[in-house]
Amino acid sequence: MKQTKYMKLSGLEPLVLNENSNFINVGERTNVAGSRKFLRLIKEEKFDEALNIARHQVEGGAQIIDINMDDGLIDGKEAMVRFLNLVAAEPDISRVPIMIDSSKWEILEAGLQVVQGKSVVNSISLKEGEETFIWQAAQIKRYGAAVIVMAFDENGQADTYERRIEIAERSYKLLIDTVGFPAEDIIFDLNIFPVATGMDEHRKNAIDFIEATRWVRSNLPNVSVSGGVSNVSFSFRGNDTVREAMHSVFLYYAIQAGMNMGIVNPALLEVYDNIPKDLLEAIEAVIFDKNDGATERLMDLAESVKGVKRDDPVAVLEWRSLPLQERITHSLVKGIDAFIVEDVEEARLETAKTIDVIEGHLMIGMSVVGDLFGAGKMFLPQVVKSARVMKKAVAYLNPFIEAQKTEKQRALGKVLMATVKGDVHDIGKNIVSVVLGCNNYQIIDLGVMVPPEKIIETAKKEQVDIIGLSGLITPSLDEMVYLAKEMERQNFIVPLLIGGATTSKAHTAVKIAPQYKNAVVHVNDASRAVTVVGDLLHPTTSNLYVAKLKKDYDEFREKFLKRGKTKTYTSLKEARARKFQIDWQQRQLVKPKALGIQKLEQVSLKTLLPFIDWSPFFRSWDLHGKYPAILTDNLVGEQATQLFSDAQTVLKEILQKQQLKAKAIFGLFEANTIDDDDILITKNGKEKAVFRTLRQQLKKREGKPSFALADFIAPKSSGKQDYMGAFATAVFGADELAAKYREQQDDYNAIMVQALADRFAEALAEYLHKEVRLRHWGYAADEALTNDDLIKEAYKGIRPAPGYPACPDHLEKETIWELLDVEKQVGISLTESLAMWPGAAVSGYYFANPEARYFGLGKITDEQVRDFASRKGIALDKARKWLHPSIADDSC
Repeated sequence: MKQTKYMKLSGLEPLVLNENSNFINVGERTNVAGSRKFLRLIKEEKFDEALNIARHQVEGGAQIIDINMDDGLIDGKEAMVRFLNLVAAEPDISRVPIMIDSSKWEILEAGLQVVQGKSVVNSISLKEGEETFIWQAAQIKRYGAAVIVMAFDENGQADTYERRIEIAERSYKLLIDTVGFPAEDIIFDLNIFPVATGMDEHRKNAIDFIEATRWVRSNLPNVSVSGGVSNVSFSFRGNDTVREAMHSVFLYYAIQAGMNMGIVNPALLEVYDNIPKDLLEAIEAVIFDKNDGATERLMDLAESVKGVKRDDPVAVLEWRSLPLQERITHSLVKGIDAFIVEDVEEARLETAKTIDVIEGHLMIGMSVVGDLFGAGKMFLPQVVKSARVMKKAVAYLNPFIEAQKTEKQRALGKVLMATVKGDVHDIGKNIVSVVLGCNNYQIIDLGVMVPPEKIIETAKKEQVDIIGLSGLITPSLDEMVYLAKEMERQNFIVPLLIGGATTSKAHTAVKIAPQYKNAVVHVNDASRAVTVVGDLLHPTTSNLYVAKLKKDYDEFREKFLKRGKTKTYTSLKEARARKFQIDWQQRQLVKPKALGIQKLEQVSLKTLLPFIDWSPFFRSWDLHGKYPAILTDNLVGEQATQLFSDAQTVLKEILQKQQLKAKAIFGLFEANTIDDDDILITKNGKEKAVFRTLRQQLKKREGKPSFALADFIAPKSSGKQDYMGAFATAVFGADELAAKYREQQDDYNAIMVQALADRFAEALAEYLHKEVRLRHWGYAADEALTNDDLIKEAYKGIRPAPGYPACPDHLEKETIWELLDVEKQVGISLTESLAMWPGAAVSGYYFANPEARYFGLGKITDEQVRDFASRKGIALDKARKWLHPSIADDSC
């Protein structure tokens, strides 16, 4: 029988982990990624104050302190050495061992060279392969430190029981047999992930960690197991009552299984025996994945105990005992619709006219919502949830109002909203409509692809106070200009709001505002809409506001046009002479394994889940930050976590009921560049299509090329056969599903469905591109990238899309559609403005050249517009419409 050996660490004092040791708590507040305050102090070089954070951790019971200096704006190596040297001079801090934490080897080694006592390195893994792992472990052994080994290998993080034990066993054998690393100095971090996210693949996150811990401690002698405990409760960020209880339950069982150290905030830890029985049972059901309804039950219970103090033994819906108005306001602010009908019925019975419930009780509550939103204390998803509650209440009250034959609710103003002709995107417009509706404005939403004559006709008929236009694609800008001219011609006096992804203050001020003598204002996000509309319609100050607005836009336009004159552009001939050069004779061009067109009629949405980039999802709700860090953000983390949880609930239903359908088509073809900027697509030597590309003309310093996409395809004159691809992907069913939610007065989930469909369409494009690189074309068959790598576009080759910076010409979509027969084959159509329908769609090209890159075209000169019209064989007016030479610039 092998002798049991114990880990021995030290600062000024020894720390020995044996069978009698309690759980070892690692303090993490001296981690720039774990504490914004610590990050700020290090950035400002206030190291004395930063030492106080370390001191407080030790005084608070931390037996090891984790120090991390990984931040892009910090010299991590210098900061680590400096801070460790300062810690060494503070006996009340340096008495405990140090955990040197970094993802960069140079920082880890610099820390090892100056730290006193026996420290812990956090961390190494098999992510970069065995050779690197073995070398780093040998160096750590030479420095005499212990090491944390992450459950991570060349294929990514371990997220199942089987993967955890597979990586742990492999790492252990390499460390023991190859490096000769002392087993007692090995600590495995087996990855604690959140539970109760609403996603089936996360249901076993906790139990898999616990059982993997049990296996590791039983089968890999003398090692320790650690982890970041707060991860398990991320789904309930902001609800300390639930989080404290979850941490306690998780630790209770993880420690029994053999977890003997970890990062835990003692302030977020409840005594296990003090957890109310119903909450304890609900949490244990989630931790051990006892049944299908465990997550939903805990989420329901979480709302009832939110805000209940830890020493309060009764977790009840205390707010239900509040006065009626406070209950209604609470429901609206919290987005709880379970009791709203009951409460507004009580209010209805107390009032003489039912309309007074809306204009009194409900609008008082919505005023609180508006104030909190304006003050930045509520976020957009919460406001949309409030609107859902409001709509449910109004839908219940409307029959009583009709029966009493009283006047309708008096609105602050009537706003017409429309996505312009040819454009199909309306998520942003819908959000603005909901937010304005919450603030007692009557909304007339004409939907998408609305022709200008219908907007004009409806505005007159309904006598609206404001017209709001939305658009995503560049042709929508022309539609907005045309509508402004038409409103001027017909003597309109109502303000015009401009919004959408392609719009900007520059385009609004330079192109739209001069066409209409009344107010034109660009609204860049929903949070500004209420203030702008309120200022435009204010009975006493609106004239002053409009005059100030027009002055601001006049000055902006003047500065913008002057700025444009300071830039110098080369001739198209000179730009082509400075094209990006590739030595094609030395370049090995990979022929696709299968030339021609292939379609995917039904791609499983579950297959696409790992390819979703969630960061844009949060941006669509005006929550800004990178996923998953946004879930722990100090400002928006709580709301982002709740939004993400709601998204998983909707997503689960979509997957179970197969409510959305993903389709794709792509083709790989022989291709060569001709006439500098054109790409000729051939089959068996016969022309199939020609893609016209555009070239940068901004004058650059010597040696800097002027790019066009054609530069990445071998010219015909080289004698080399090159290749190129094109694709289109779409997710069907989102608009129909969103409509069903709206019929139920549920704008929140209607918008959620559309936002998720957009993510799936992009994920399908990412998945398809990977399949092309690895299998169908095969030029990157040995690629092994994580989802983060895919989001960062770390792969070989590019997939630019018509309408985006490198190829802003939407007309080339027509060529893609003709080449692939997109509409007939998979049902994705183009509107007259060349927007794709359904709206959750992506299309573009595939370039395989490793030197291919993304770039911004910048301004398109009139010379290039004329050249393009000639090459394309179209009228000059049509080319001008699509290329916008007079305004196209980096800011537009």
